[in-house]
Amino acid sequence: MKADIHPEYKDVVFQDISTGETFITRSTIEKTSGDTITLDGKDYPLVRVEVSSASHPFYTGKQTLVDTEGRVEKFKQKYARR
Repeated sequence: MKADIHPEYKDVVFQDISTGETFITRSTIEKTSGDTITLDGKDYPLVRVEVSSASHPFYTGKQTLVDTEGRVEKFKQKYARR
């Protein structure tokens, strides 16, 4: 590895703003909001995200199908005959 070309890899806390869920991971992210959070007696940079596995419909099982102008029903009717 070449010296001084790689970004710093450090512990960062990501917080889902819709659920409040937090998780610690390692990241090379440079810009944070400047906020910090204390977990387990240690300060970490805080990154707020809008969607994580704690709030994404696919992972929570609350996925909904958005039907615009009855297209789903038209599709089902068209291919149900076969």
